[in-house]
Amino acid sequence: MNDDRLLRELRHRLRDGGLQGSVLVRDLNTGDELGIDPDVAFPAASLVKVPLALATLERIRRGELDGAAVLDVAPGRVTTPGPTGLSRFLHPARIAVDDLLYLSVCVSDGTATDALFGLTPPPVVAVILRELGVRGIDVRHTTGELSDTPAERFDAADVHLAHALAIDAGTAGQGHRVPQLDISRANTGTARAFVDLLQALWTQPTAIHPEVAARVRTLMAGNVLRHRLAPDFSTDTSTWSSKTGTLLNLRHEIGVVEHTDGQTYAVAVLTESRVAASSQPAAEALMGQVARRLRDRIRSG
Repeated sequence: MNDDRLLRELRHRLRDGGLQGSVLVRDLNTGDELGIDPDVAFPAASLVKVPLALATLERIRRGELDGAAVLDVAPGRVTTPGPTGLSRFLHPARIAVDDLLYLSVCVSDGTATDALFGLTPPPVVAVILRELGVRGIDVRHTTGELSDTPAERFDAADVHLAHALAIDAGTAGQGHRVPQLDISRANTGTARAFVDLLQALWTQPTAIHPEVAARVRTLMAGNVLRHRLAPDFSTDTSTWSSKTGTLLNLRHEIGVVEHTDGQTYAVAVLTESRVAASSQPAAEALMGQVARRLRDRIRSG
């Protein structure tokens, strides 16, 4: 099967599974890559926590922030399904900046993330990304806005209505009545932009300082959310370092698989579902299967 035929087959599989999206897999040793619409922008959801971590660690390296500094963080008191960590705390906590980074990236804690955004607001993150040569990722708002969507305004039995709105209220130009899904207002990125970021973090030399890159890699290796692409990339002879992003009908993951034979691949899968349901394990599995097929094609030469 040639590459064009494979890509057509995978497009059809995504469509049949109720998904459309942007996918890119790149061999970080050779630069060979295969993708499906890799330059289409999507709202980034929690993927934004990786560039925020990068900007925060760069400021620590410059001496502008102290990773050991302790912050008083108000409890999130969230009771709806999904949020983790401090977002579900009932009482205030005192936590060091370094530990907020762990909570933000490894358990996708939105309250920890917004404490970090309090130190490095979105416009500052955007400036640092440009200074480090990171292009194609727009950081415009904190993650607090991600917990103020139609999904939080419905009872659990009616949450499918929020997903129906997410599916039906978009425009041909990727505008949306839900601001978090409008690419002109949301934090956004493309599969290619996120793969470029992963390549800059995993390969040297780049404009990103080696110590900063190593710390981001360590954080991504500690990601505890491993239900999406990890089943297709984690083995006894490989490691999978990643970050997920989920918002209404959006399901994303970016990551790097490192094989013991030295082969290393960056993967970005950004999708939106056309099915009005919050729980779609088959769609989660399909994302990993499509990405692995692309990785296998590149690996086989």
